[in-house]
Amino acid sequence: MNSEKLITIIIDALEEIKAHDIDVINVTKITSMFEHIIIASADSTRQTKSLANNVQEKVKAAGGNVFSVEGEQSGDWLLVDLGDVIVHIMLPAVREYYNLQALWRERN
Repeated sequence: MNSEKLITIIIDALEEIKAHDIDVINVTKITSMFEHIIIASADSTRQTKSLANNVQEKVKAAGGNVFSVEGEQSGDWLLVDLGDVIVHIMLPAVREYYNLQALWRERN
């Protein structure tokens, strides 16, 4: 599955469970490990987990692969590794503190 189709599936899955502030960052000029990072915010740890589960289900249903999921125990910040796309689902305070958007955009 190409990255653009994968991104569309991910965005739809995130919007379905009401994620907000969804940001897609192309990182192909920075790293060869993956092509895009998607960052989304959730209002609770329960919602971060639901969002991560929905992303996994939708990607698998479309024939994609889920390589790993990190952060499920705490739920503040979940990372879903889909190969060419890495999805970060974060609580707003965690997202603000780590500011991944600025980190990846400044280097891009």
